[in-house]
Amino acid sequence: MEGGFLGFLESNAIFVVLFIVLAIWFGIFLFMLNTDKKLNEIMNELKGKSNEK
Repeated sequence: MEGGFLGFLESNAIFVVLFIVLAIWFGIFLFMLNTDKKLNEIMNELKGKSNEK
């Protein structure tokens, strides 16, 4: 096996690009999930304050 893992990546650069793109999509997914949770907390807090008045 010539070059090992690095040789494989050099000859198959599409896998490196694929991994980077998947990592970016995963980060976007986590960011959106976190933002959704925070917005739900804010909405619940605002609903609670409007019921108190």
